Amino acid sequence: MTEKKLANSQLGSLEYDPAPESASIARLKPSYGLFIDGSFSDPSKHEQFVTLNPANEEVIATVAQASAGDVDAAVAAARHAYETVWSKTTGAERSKYLFRIARLIQERARELAVVETLDNGKPIRESRDVDIPLAAAHFFYYAGWADKLDHAGFGADPRPIGVAGQIIPWNFPLLMAAWKLAPALAAGNTCVLKPAETTPLSALILAEILQQAELPPGVVNIVTGNGTTGAALVDHPGVDKIAFTGSTDVGRLIQQRVASSQKRLTLELGGKGANIVFEDAPIDEMIEGIIDGIFFNQGHVCCAGSRLLVQESIADEVLRRLVRRVEQLRVGDPMDKNTDVGAINSAAQLARIQELTAFGEGEGATRYTSSCVLPENGYWFAPTIFADVSQSHRIAREEIFGPVLSVLTFRTPEEAVAKANNTNYGLACGVWSEKGSRTLWVAQRLRAGVIWANTYNRFDPTSPFGGVRESGFGREGGRHGLEAYLNV
Repeated sequence: MTEKKLANSQLGSLEYDPAPESASIARLKPSYGLFIDGSFSDPSKHEQFVTLNPANEEVIATVAQASAGDVDAAVAAARHAYETVWSKTTGAERSKYLFRIARLIQERARELAVVETLDNGKPIRESRDVDIPLAAAHFFYYAGWADKLDHAGFGADPRPIGVAGQIIPWNFPLLMAAWKLAPALAAGNTCVLKPAETTPLSALILAEILQQAELPPGVVNIVTGNGTTGAALVDHPGVDKIAFTGSTDVGRLIQQRVASSQKRLTLELGGKGANIVFEDAPIDEMIEGIIDGIFFNQGHVCCAGSRLLVQESIADEVLRRLVRRVEQLRVGDPMDKNTDVGAINSAAQLARIQELTAFGEGEGATRYTSSCVLPENGYWFAPTIFADVSQSHRIAREEIFGPVLSVLTFRTPEEAVAKANNTNYGLACGVWSEKGSRTLWVAQRLRAGVIWANTYNRFDPTSPFGGVRESGFGREGGRHGLEAYLNV
């Protein structure tokens, strides 16, 4: 194993003056309660936890820890709202509420972007330009479906399921909330949402938006807490459907827990996406696509292109360009608009990334790590590329969920497909080639729920997203995203 670093001076990198966004825009409260039946309340056991800014480890706010009794109250409120109000509203009325929520997200977009960056660690540029606009777009999109369910292809009179329990991850907190809430509400369900323990704040700001939109009390309830809160929601007999996005290990446990019940279940789990590059790919666009595919959101993306499969004839050139491009990435203050790569979300996730990259070195891969200077406080990891990776390496098999790229090579399209499919996961893949016939040939043989051609990490509310095998089942987004919330 060898580790290689290049000095910034060798690459003639440009220096930028800081361009920080103001944290005061967030207008955060020092503490937050649970959002149940349309209002905030203290947890029954008065337990709390703190949420930290991963960029400096400072406490942002204190948040309520929901007990099983609190979850019971939230489910009861959701059930009452479903039976007395929400299931009786027309699609046109539900549509108006969803439109209001979407518009209010847009009105408070700058504030929400700051909250997301403070709580998550992602660059403000990504929160501002990707997360928040997409969250609003999902509410707008499903607002359009709310009065057209008869024409969605699920029968003449599709009916809602009832109360949906929804558990979301920490990598895209507000966007994941929108992915789950918008189709569920459009279909006529009520919801109990459980945000991730490390990133609860944008969901609590969303609760304020639901109040502004005058959504009937109990239609959406938000319970914050750790895994015990999520387990209480999964096990609750009053919940008709569970939607979970998170790790494959937790997804397996949830599937086991609901197996003996009548609950419906959709799972969007981990991934080990293969980004396949053929020798005729447009190299400049492809390099940027690879960088975006793995270093966007610090690699905290379930569908990240963490395995790069490059045709042998161009492997050296692609690696050289990638190493140079990684050196140009700006790592640092997430609130700076010039930042490309922000902070790792938590100490636990940083330890996981460090553990797996140490295995990569120990197994003989060649490591290229950015020579960027990391801040002294907070959770940070320099963007890293591993070359000389084999299929048996842990870094090629296990989801790292960080800014780490593993580079493998292939000679023929058949070999590329075989290597791409040699994984337990099946969430997303990318294919880079100027030949449409080759792209389609490869895409038809890849075992993944989402396949991008000459791009990566492109999301749209009209497009379904989901995986196969250990990446889960069910689809979110598009017309397909309605099916999980309808009795069909």
